[in-house]
Amino acid sequence: MHLLTTGKNELVKNNRGMKFLFVVQGEGRGHLTQSIALKNMLVKNGHEVRAVLVGKSKRRELPVFFMENMNLPIYRFDSPNFLPLSRNKKTNIWVTIIYNLLKSPRYFRSIYFIRQQIRKSNVDVVVNFYEMMIGLTYALFPPKTPYISVAHQYLFLHPEYKFPPANRIELKMLKFFTCITCLRSTKIFALSIDQKENVPRRRMVVVPPLLRSEIFDLATEEGNYLHGYILNSNYADEIISYQKENPSIPLHFFWDKRNAPEKTVINDYLTFHSLNDKLFMKYMAGCKGYVTTAGFESVCEAMYLEKPTLMVPTHIEQSCNAYEASLAGAGIVSNRFDLDALISYLPTYKQVPGFRLWAQQSETYWMKELNLPAEND
Repeated sequence: MHLLTTGKNELVKNNRGMKFLFVVQGEGRGHLTQSIALKNMLVKNGHEVRAVLVGKSKRRELPVFFMENMNLPIYRFDSPNFLPLSRNKKTNIWVTIIYNLLKSPRYFRSIYFIRQQIRKSNVDVVVNFYEMMIGLTYALFPPKTPYISVAHQYLFLHPEYKFPPANRIELKMLKFFTCITCLRSTKIFALSIDQKENVPRRRMVVVPPLLRSEIFDLATEEGNYLHGYILNSNYADEIISYQKENPSIPLHFFWDKRNAPEKTVINDYLTFHSLNDKLFMKYMAGCKGYVTTAGFESVCEAMYLEKPTLMVPTHIEQSCNAYEASLAGAGIVSNRFDLDALISYLPTYKQVPGFRLWAQQSETYWMKELNLPAEND
């Protein structure tokens, strides 16, 4: 007999594989790839993911690689998201709040939609990848199906977490938002780049990053180019300007620009690629350095493949990611795409001790913490 439990409360009894419904925040690449990794892990161990609900944004399309890898029914719903200012590419938290408040009637319809999908799916557990609408659904009109919450951001609620010097109001709002995403969550899984103590009073367990299995099989080498990912395509102008001033450094950047072709060739030394998971990992494995807006998932991939990283955060959440990763030795932080700084840093970079082993133990931790029947049971 296997149980999904929290403390003394027994939630699910199941002698066979369990059925899951995923709900994923659609902003960026990280939560999408995390959900793919967990889906593959669960299926490998005899369980089933029946469908995926994904929050949508007018500014972003759902990447083809996500739909192909999931190979499941995918349903979209309106969800709050960060709103960048095109002038400076940074996210303005106050503009974001006002914008999302004006759209609140749509979000109430999303709550109803989510609740109906949970009821119709007839699953044992809902898995929430940092989607705010799930927390609100369970707070206002709680379904009977238990749910768990998965994200790196839950480390912000961990007593040992070290925050960067930042605006105190923004930090409080970030933690408040994070709390909303896991309201009434049965268990909270905090993805971490290193081992930390669990926090039972907060129903929190600390687990390794959810890296997809393909990353473990990649053969790495040091090529002659820099690899990068920019969440906001407005940063492309900054990359183009740098390349014109430094025409001999090959650059391969990935973006999520709407309606862009698979490959946008600026010149022989600069190419922008639409998001493609296999191509992204191929370029990561062969680069000499990685440039990113400090999303947790891709920084972890770079750490695993031992690639020095330049992190350029665009909002408070990414500032926390960048500060944490820099303390661990993953790379350096900048307020702009200063590729010269990364090139100067390359000779001093050293592998982050213990990270590869920690990441490789992910499946063991997940099966243990979920108390699910494992592949070899």
